Amino acid sequence: MSTNQPAPAPLPPPAPSSADDGARPAQAPDVPIAAQTGVPIAAPIAGRGRWYRRAARGAFADLTPLRENADYRRVWFGQAVSSIGQQMTAVAVSVQVYDLTGSSFATGLTGLCSLFPLIAFGLYGGAIADTVDRRRLGLIGAAGLALVSAVLACQALADLGQVLVLYAAVAAQAAFFAISSPARSAMIPRLVPSHQLPAANALNTVSMNLGLTVGPMIGGVLIGAYGAQSAYLVDTVAFTATLYAMWRLPAMRPLGDRKGRASVLDGLRFLREQPNLRTSFLADLAAMIFGMPRAIFPAIAVGFYGGDARTVGLLVAAPAVGALAGALFSGWIGKIHRQGAAVLVSVAAWGLAIAAFGLVRNLWLGLLLLAVAGCADTVSMIFRNTMMQVAAPDEMRGRLQGIFIVVVAGGPRLGDFESGAVASLTSPAVSVVTGGLACVAAILLLAARRPAFLRYDARHPTP
Repeated sequence: MSTNQPAPAPLPPPAPSSADDGARPAQAPDVPIAAQTGVPIAAPIAGRGRWYRRAARGAFADLTPLRENADYRRVWFGQAVSSIGQQMTAVAVSVQVYDLTGSSFATGLTGLCSLFPLIAFGLYGGAIADTVDRRRLGLIGAAGLALVSAVLACQALADLGQVLVLYAAVAAQAAFFAISSPARSAMIPRLVPSHQLPAANALNTVSMNLGLTVGPMIGGVLIGAYGAQSAYLVDTVAFTATLYAMWRLPAMRPLGDRKGRASVLDGLRFLREQPNLRTSFLADLAAMIFGMPRAIFPAIAVGFYGGDARTVGLLVAAPAVGALAGALFSGWIGKIHRQGAAVLVSVAAWGLAIAAFGLVRNLWLGLLLLAVAGCADTVSMIFRNTMMQVAAPDEMRGRLQGIFIVVVAGGPRLGDFESGAVASLTSPAVSVVTGGLACVAAILLLAARRPAFLRYDARHPTP
């Protein structure tokens, strides 16, 4: 910066006081002496303060939906508390299954037990959400999840030692979650105005990733100190926050004219006929199928870094930490109107970060790249959710959210298969790098085939 700047022009002399007929200049005792002599100090300081406030508002998550909407505030808080409790339960189930069987395969089956209910009941729950009062459906789902956690606590206290009971509980949890989740998501556009939806979706991502990061840590401490039953009991109590939030909501039946019951096939046909929404789903699938090396993290931990199970834990946690950071520093997202282009850029950034992760052999740099990928995924998810909530009619939102659950549940599992198969045929490094680059190639292909998606403008949403 140049130091040869002209001196500031002096301020005009103060007007004479009417009390002394101009005999002496009027002195303002509350104004700093430096300001009276013509040195502009107070104005730049105020200007800098305003700049800092504007920068902070642009950087940190926009809390306006929480401040201005009491119903949304209660729903958000209940979701955050319940998410932490559910992650504690997930850790406790894994610990119990492994303690009972001593088998990693048996522990891994818990994921399979949840996959099929998520897919089947996700689609069915979306259709129900477009037919009945969504508030009531949210209450039923939260009450069912609380009941399952209570059953898990009872079996742990009674020391039943039955793995099948745990598998059945996991399947029931997935079913209750899949039935009620489309209804809860479809409520958000009815709780906040449309211009606050990007901020609301960013805050929802904060609550979800708080559960993914804080829940396992608290669960591990509780399980180590007081046993698995402690995590289940805390999770049961945590659902009272969601139950209270749902109870306080008004009735929320779907808008629009409905003829008969909502059909899952109608939702699929609607998605097929709406190119922008369909492209947003395809972009997410490209990221999850090609750019998700989660299944080979154990091989990467040993082969890349010479690590152990603790290294695997760090690799698994890094994307969630990045996702949480991306949601916390999401204040700028509400200013982006070209949301289609933002989705494609953020998914391409995910793919590039994953490909770069496959090339590095420094653990901390690798964790940083995984965090960058998680941050990019959060940005993509915020915009995709916003597009779906705004561009789709209310009477279709439940079914689209159900399809979204299937994509979120099934995409990573397909990604596990893809990355594992390529790694077994080549090497983990080749699997990660080619997967990330394939994700970028798929996004470029989508951009070329769907230029209208690049031009999608939130001010004129079209599905």
